[in-house]
Amino acid sequence: MTHLMNTYNRLPIAFTHGKGARLYDEQGNEYLDALAGIAVNGLGHAHPRLTAALTEQVSRLIHTSNVYRVREQETLADRICALSGMQEVFFANSGSEANEAALKLVRFLGYKRGIEAQTIVMERAWHGRTLATLAATGSDKARKGFDPFPTGFVSVRYNDIDAVQRAGDADSRVAAVWLEVLQGEGGIYVADLDYVRALRRLCDDRGWLLMIDEVQSGIGRTGKWFAHQWAGIKPDVMTLAKGLGSGVPVGACVAAGPAAGVFGPGNHGTTFGGGPLAMRSGIETLEIIEKERLMENAVAQGDLIIGGLKRRLAAVRGVTQIRGMGLMIGIELDRPCGELVRQALDAGLLINVTHDNVIRMLPPLILSAEEAELIVERLAPLIVALLRSQSDVNSKTTAKAA
Repeated sequence: MTHLMNTYNRLPIAFTHGKGARLYDEQGNEYLDALAGIAVNGLGHAHPRLTAALTEQVSRLIHTSNVYRVREQETLADRICALSGMQEVFFANSGSEANEAALKLVRFLGYKRGIEAQTIVMERAWHGRTLATLAATGSDKARKGFDPFPTGFVSVRYNDIDAVQRAGDADSRVAAVWLEVLQGEGGIYVADLDYVRALRRLCDDRGWLLMIDEVQSGIGRTGKWFAHQWAGIKPDVMTLAKGLGSGVPVGACVAAGPAAGVFGPGNHGTTFGGGPLAMRSGIETLEIIEKERLMENAVAQGDLIIGGLKRRLAAVRGVTQIRGMGLMIGIELDRPCGELVRQALDAGLLINVTHDNVIRMLPPLILSAEEAELIVERLAPLIVALLRSQSDVNSKTTAKAA
């Protein structure tokens, strides 16, 4: 019996330790981690340099408060702005909190402009589980039972610039467009780069903020520091979390241009956000990714996995599409496939299923070529077996009905 709230359908396994891309359970069994804590553990487990840095930081200082200067916070903010070309950063503890900060920024900018700011958001979007971020999230399943939601959001079709233009034409209060360049929870859908560029131009023309949620796709996962950099554009607001702290909770709301300088003292805040330990984890994470050339590795290993799966599953009926960028990979089937998570676990592989029918993989950026090939070797037969067994059942049912 446990006294935990029943908020997760947890798998019947607990891990005791990890090393690189491997995890070990209480019985000593080894698992290849193709999920990385849902895009969090980009450096894998027990990275020696990160472990040493965090140990040193804990021995010296964990928390003081934002009442005082936090030098590590200033260092990490400078680094993020240097990498992104943006101007200022607010540090929080999670992606949801970073996204809440972004939403408050839009609202406050609207207040200064004398309008009740509306934000255009995307179908299938995922921005968090707080009430405001849920209001902007395109998941009926996640939203069910939590009405009434904050207003101020207009949902449009993803990857459709005309839909964004129409929404703006219909409401003069629109102040921002918000999207994930690569939808994670929504099913690993990649935005067309021309669409992202068109959004930047449209926002410039109409005086809107372009806001990009990089919580899952940022920090090198797609092969660039931030996924939007593949389009060669810069947003006005960017949110980060997950991979930024390599397992230590940290989130960030980054602003530039018209979004910079909107907040003043008292407009927003946090007790724990930006603490020395979390900031040290972010500083070390960015340095390790750069020094070990992990973004290049993400592209190489992602290509290996996607190419291997396409070859192994090319003739398999029921595989709709294999897509992704870098080490953010989705395999869409034509039917629900949640049972594959448990089957993969039994095969020594950690994966996830999102949107009911999309197998999602987010391996650590330190993944080796041998491990990338092993992912394909373990996963492809499970997908084939699932699709063939269900096809056999359907064929027998049809035969009996006839």
